[in-house]
Amino acid sequence: MLLIWNRPGFVEELSEEERNSIFGEVDEIMKELTESGELVGGEALAHPSQTRTVRHAAGGAQITDGPFVESKEQFAGYLTVDCETPERAAEIAASWPDVRHGVGVLEVRPVMDQAGTEM
Repeated sequence: MLLIWNRPGFVEELSEEERNSIFGEVDEIMKELTESGELVGGEALAHPSQTRTVRHAAGGAQITDGPFVESKEQFAGYLTVDCETPERAAEIAASWPDVRHGVGVLEVRPVMDQAGTEM
């Protein structure tokens, strides 16, 4: 799984030409991954202001607004890919526009199977 982390609001700071370029790059990567059969799925996430965080607290669960993560980057979305090697997944992550343009990072993490034996 490729976890996409970037700074909320960076897209609004771009010119229309820059936005079109970045989204065009994403479209091209998604097309290539679809054609190669490596794309399993993925979604962008809503703005972090729409987040609710649920934590254990005395008396039950505590639900608060926001992610409350002290970080410049927030979890923005994910791609699930089916690759032959971890190196191929890292190669895909390195080609992602957020990484190449310096506006975010991608975390590459294997997904555990049902048995959880990867841990």
